[in-house]
Amino acid sequence: MSTIDELRATAHPIRLRLLSLLTGVAMSAAEAGRELGLSQATASYHLRVLERAGLVRVVEVVRLRGGEAKRYRHETSSEPFDAQEVHPLDPAAAEDRLVYLDAVADELRRRAREQADGPGVSTDAELWVDPETWRRVVQHIGQASAILHAAARPPRTPGTRPVSVTAALFPLRRS
Repeated sequence: MSTIDELRATAHPIRLRLLSLLTGVAMSAAEAGRELGLSQATASYHLRVLERAGLVRVVEVVRLRGGEAKRYRHETSSEPFDAQEVHPLDPAAAEDRLVYLDAVADELRRRAREQADGPGVSTDAELWVDPETWRRVVQHIGQASAILHAAARPPRTPGTRPVSVTAALFPLRRS
């Protein structure tokens, strides 16, 4: 799948939530729907969009009352991060990137309403830095994301708590 297909697939708040949910555990559409307060049909539709884009995959098929339930999982975010493998965004994807960022902003607003006490950090910056510093920062944030995704557990696992992480790092074009 192309970056454009992935951007289009993730440019919806429900699909962003499903990706986060399915990092910690494989779930069927019915299970994911119950956790997110969605109908099974809505969750199923959005899971199929994510599957077509290659962002989730069926990891198990279970028999239920004469039918089958597919369990989906999002595993790519826990893979080791290598900044050398990050490629510039295709200029043709610029509009899709903006739609995706709108969906991320909506999801961030939803999460902010659920903010609890505890350690956290928030930063926003538009800076000028040397290429080596930029490469190191991208590498660190990518590694942190991989660590969090690899440590993700099913919702409501004893000893865990829900957390939110949103990061968007990209170089800016200046004249």
